[in-house]
Amino acid sequence: MSEEFGGIQKEPFCLRVFTTEMATFDNTMTNLNNFSDFYCPFQEDFKYILLPVSYSLVFVIGLALNTTALYVIVFRTKRWKPSTIYMFNLTMCDTLYILTLPFLIYYYADENDWPFSEPFCKIIRFLFYANLYGSILFLCCISLHRFVGICYPVRSLNWVSARQAKLVSVPCGPAPILYFSRTRDVENERICYDTTSPELFDDFLVYSSAVSLLMFALPFMVVMVCYGLMVRKLLEPGWGSEGGSLGTTHQAEVMFMLCFLPFHLTRSLYYSFRYLRQVNSTQISCRLLEASSVAYKVTRPLASANSCVDPILYFLAGHEARSTLSKKKPSSSKSRRVGRTLTTEL
Repeated sequence: MSEEFGGIQKEPFCLRVFTTEMATFDNTMTNLNNFSDFYCPFQEDFKYILLPVSYSLVFVIGLALNTTALYVIVFRTKRWKPSTIYMFNLTMCDTLYILTLPFLIYYYADENDWPFSEPFCKIIRFLFYANLYGSILFLCCISLHRFVGICYPVRSLNWVSARQAKLVSVPCGPAPILYFSRTRDVENERICYDTTSPELFDDFLVYSSAVSLLMFALPFMVVMVCYGLMVRKLLEPGWGSEGGSLGTTHQAEVMFMLCFLPFHLTRSLYYSFRYLRQVNSTQISCRLLEASSVAYKVTRPLASANSCVDPILYFLAGHEARSTLSKKKPSSSKSRRVGRTLTTEL
């Protein structure tokens, strides 16, 4: 008696198994052939030295600087102003990321063999991007705050308050990273992807492009415009000599560009080349793709180094605000009161 399944006569079990195995083998070979068309083997031995060494330096220096900044903010600041709240959140964001670096140091020193669970991999990758874009957004808020304080000193007294700064500081980290970050066992090793698994790369590319535009390009333009207008204001005759103030402003601007701009440029370039080769392998050569991958990985330590730069910006910002506003010579008692208030606010 033959058995029917879904209106189709069932085949003997041994024949079904053989047919299924042959179909699976054919599909696997087809996928492998398609994958080999755009797959490029990379020589990445350099990152097993570069990343552990650079992350170790960031961990030691960043932990010392951020703990010092936290001590000054928490125990030496009598009254918390908007800029203080921004810097506290920025320092906490940096500290949380720095505490994850020992795990990444071990991972890359062991040549991409993740010994922990997938949820922990997700947390590690999430904290990197939360620190990266949290730093950018908080620096953008600080730049805007200092811009209105210098260019619109009287109006700024009512524009920004500590309560508003707390609302701005509500964490809005890149939560989708928790979905995209994955682990995979390959040749007795477990990989913790710094982007996502290959099958999710197309979706990750769309997300990464949107985040880069909204959380890097837009804040970066705001910071550049704010610093440009501040420089023009400080060059006015009433502000006196601009040497130290403008020098500090340029230093902060250069440090911001060194940490974030190279990382986003090389990452966007690598992701674009990878996608183009995936669509049409003849458009992008393996050598060009590997070169972009190397550039992207070289700039990753620069992005992590912002955890060391942020506390320096905090101390420079406090020194610049005091020295800049002390050079302004108010012509009335009201201006003197405004100047003293702004010195405290900044």
